[in-house]
Amino acid sequence: MSTIEMPAQVPAEAAASPGASPYPLGGRADFGLIRAMAAVSRCSGVLATAALLLMALSMCYEILSRYAFNSPTSWATEISGYLLVATVFFGLAAAQSSNAHVQVELWIDKLSAPARVQAELLGQWMALLFSVVLGWQMASFNIREYVNDTRDWGLLSTPQWIPQLSVSLGLLTFCLSIMVDIHRLRPPTGALRRWLAPAALAAMALALVGMGPNALPIAGTRFDWGMAAIALAFIIAIWAWSGAVTLTHSLLVIGGCAVLYGLARGQSLGWVATLLVASMILFLFLGVRIGVALGMVGLLGVYFLLSRPQLSLLAERAWTSTNTFTLTAVPMFIFMGALLLRSGITAGMFDALVRWFGRAPGGLAHASAGASAVFAAVSGSSLATAATLGKVACPDMIQRGYSPRLTYGVAAAGATLGILIPPSIPMIIYGTTVGASVTHLFLAGIIPGLLLMGFFMAGTLVWALTVPGAAPPARAYTMREKFTASRSMVPFVGIIGAVLGSMYAGVATPTEAAAIGAVSAFLLCLVRRKLTWGALMDIAFDSAKVTALLLLIVVGAGIFSWVFDYLRLPREVVNLIQGADLSPTLVVGAMVLIYLFLGMFVESIAMMLMTLPVTYPIAMALGLDPIWFGVFLVLMIEVGLITPPVGMVLFVLRSMNEKARFDDIIRGALPFVLIILLFLCLLYVFPQIVMWLPDRVK
Repeated sequence: MSTIEMPAQVPAEAAASPGASPYPLGGRADFGLIRAMAAVSRCSGVLATAALLLMALSMCYEILSRYAFNSPTSWATEISGYLLVATVFFGLAAAQSSNAHVQVELWIDKLSAPARVQAELLGQWMALLFSVVLGWQMASFNIREYVNDTRDWGLLSTPQWIPQLSVSLGLLTFCLSIMVDIHRLRPPTGALRRWLAPAALAAMALALVGMGPNALPIAGTRFDWGMAAIALAFIIAIWAWSGAVTLTHSLLVIGGCAVLYGLARGQSLGWVATLLVASMILFLFLGVRIGVALGMVGLLGVYFLLSRPQLSLLAERAWTSTNTFTLTAVPMFIFMGALLLRSGITAGMFDALVRWFGRAPGGLAHASAGASAVFAAVSGSSLATAATLGKVACPDMIQRGYSPRLTYGVAAAGATLGILIPPSIPMIIYGTTVGASVTHLFLAGIIPGLLLMGFFMAGTLVWALTVPGAAPPARAYTMREKFTASRSMVPFVGIIGAVLGSMYAGVATPTEAAAIGAVSAFLLCLVRRKLTWGALMDIAFDSAKVTALLLLIVVGAGIFSWVFDYLRLPREVVNLIQGADLSPTLVVGAMVLIYLFLGMFVESIAMMLMTLPVTYPIAMALGLDPIWFGVFLVLMIEVGLITPPVGMVLFVLRSMNEKARFDDIIRGALPFVLIILLFLCLLYVFPQIVMWLPDRVK
C-alpha cells in the first residue's frame, strides 16, 4: 500500500506497464471548466496552508502570552481547533490533486494500464459520491446551525455555522478536484458528453438546495428525494464521462452493496458484521482510498442498516472528529519534521553517531538505529524517519561496504521507532479516540522505545558478527573526533528539550509543545540559512496535504465506528469472548496475529482506527490498562509498517534509492520483525516496563 507519484503529462491510457500511475497532470483534453476546477483546488490548498501557519502562530502566541506576560488568551485554543478543521477540509483538494490519498495497491498495481484506469475510475466515482453526500449533509447542518443560532460553549461563544462553513466549502473543492481527476483519467469524447456530467451534477445541486436542509422522504419507502436526485445525477454523469462499462461496474459494486445492506437489516449481528468487514475488504481491494472506503461503509450502514436513515450523522461526525484541540498536534509535528529535514542537520547528527559507534562491529548500523531514535523524538513520524535514513544513512552504509540487506533492514527497523518514541502521531490519535492522556502515552513510550532501539542494536551486532561480509571491519575514532562531531547533535537536543521539556514540565500541552517544536525547527532553518519564503510555503503546503489525508481517515473511521457501536457489535464480541472463558494471553496473542496480518495490507493509522471499536473494549474487558494497551497497539502497528508485501516503510526506503532491490529490503526487515514480536512478548510479561514512568507522574 502506498501513494502514487504524479507523472509527467501523458494520456491516461498511455501507461506502459502494470503498476504505472494513470494520473496525468493535465493536457490538451482539459477544457475551460476543468481548468477552472483545478484552479479552485489550488486556491483551496493555499487556504489550507494559511490555516496551518496561523494555527502554529496562535498556539505560540498563547504560550508566550501566558508565561511571559501572565495574560493567557481566551481565544487561542478555540481558534486553533477551527483552524485545524480548515486545514483538513481545504487540504483535501490539494491532497487529491497530488494523488496523495492512501490506497491499498496490492491488486491494482498488477493490472494492465487500461484495467488500472478502469479501477481508478470506479474508486474516484465512489469518492465523489461519498463527498457529495457528506457535503450535502454538512451544508444542511450549516443551515440548521445558522437558523438555530447555535454557539460554542467556549468563552468566545462563536456561532458554529462560521467555522463549520470551512467543512462545507472544503468538501465542495474536494468534489471539484475529484472531478478533475475523473476527467483526466479518461476524457469524454464529444461536446455533449463533456458538458452532460457537469450539467447533471449542477442540476442535482440545485435540486438539493430547493429541497431545503431537512430530508424529504418518499412516501411509503425508507428513501428520500435527495438521495434519489443524487443517484440519478451520478448515473447520467458516470455514463457521460466514463462510459457504460464504468457505469456497469459502479452499479454492480455500489448497488450490489446497497442491496446486501438492505437485506441485512434485522439479521443476526454475525451476518451484519461479516457484511461490514467484507465490503470494507472489497473497497480496499478495488483501490478505493482508505478514508473514502471507511466512510462509504459507514454511509451504507447509516442509510440501510439502521431502523431509519440518519444521514445527518455524517455531518456531525465530520465536524466532531476534527474539531478537537488535541489533534492540532498532528499538523504541527508533521510541519516540524519537514522543517528539520530542510535544515540539513540530520547528516551531521548521523556523522556524530558514526564516530561514537565506530569501534563496535557494524558501527554504522548501530549509528543508524541511534539516529532513528533521535529523529523519532523530534518528528513523530515513521515515514519521515524512514525518508531521512534512506537519504542520509543508507547510501553511506552501502558505500562503506555494508550489505544491502543489513543496511535497509536496520533502516526499516529504526524507522518504526518514529511512532513509539514520543512525540507520536498515532499515540495522539489513539488518545483522542479513546480518551486516554496523551502526555501519559508519551511518557509510556519512552522506556519501550529506548529498549527496542537497544534490541535493534543487539540484533545488528549479532548479524555483523555471524554473517560474513555483512559489515566492514570496525574503525576506532579519537575522543577529539567524537566531541567535535557531537556539536551537530546540539540542535536536536535543544529541540527535544523544547518539545518534551515544555510538555512534561507543565509549561505546554502536547499540542502547544508541538507548536514550540515547529517554531524551533523554523528558527533552526533560519539560522542555518536553509529556508526561503517559497520553501516555507512549500513545506507548509505539503504538511497540510499530509494532515488532510490522515484526518480524512479519522473522519471515515468515526462514521464507520459509530455504525459498529450503534449495532452493539463490540459489546457482542466482548460477551462472546467472556462467555468462551478464553485466557487473556490467548486473546492478546490472537490480536497480535490479526494486526500482523492486517499490517501486510492496510495503512497503520487506518488499521488502528478500523479495529479500535472492537479491540479496545476487549482490552478493557481483560482488565488491561488503556495506557499500556496504547503502547502495545502502537508496537503492533509498527510490525505492519515493515511487514511484506506492502509495509509503507519498505516502499519509502525503496523510493529513496533507485538501485535498491525490494527483495533485499524485505529480507533485511524480516529479522527485525521477529525482534519486535519478541519484544511484544516481553512487554506482556512485564507490563511495568510501559507503566513505570506514567505511574511515577500519576
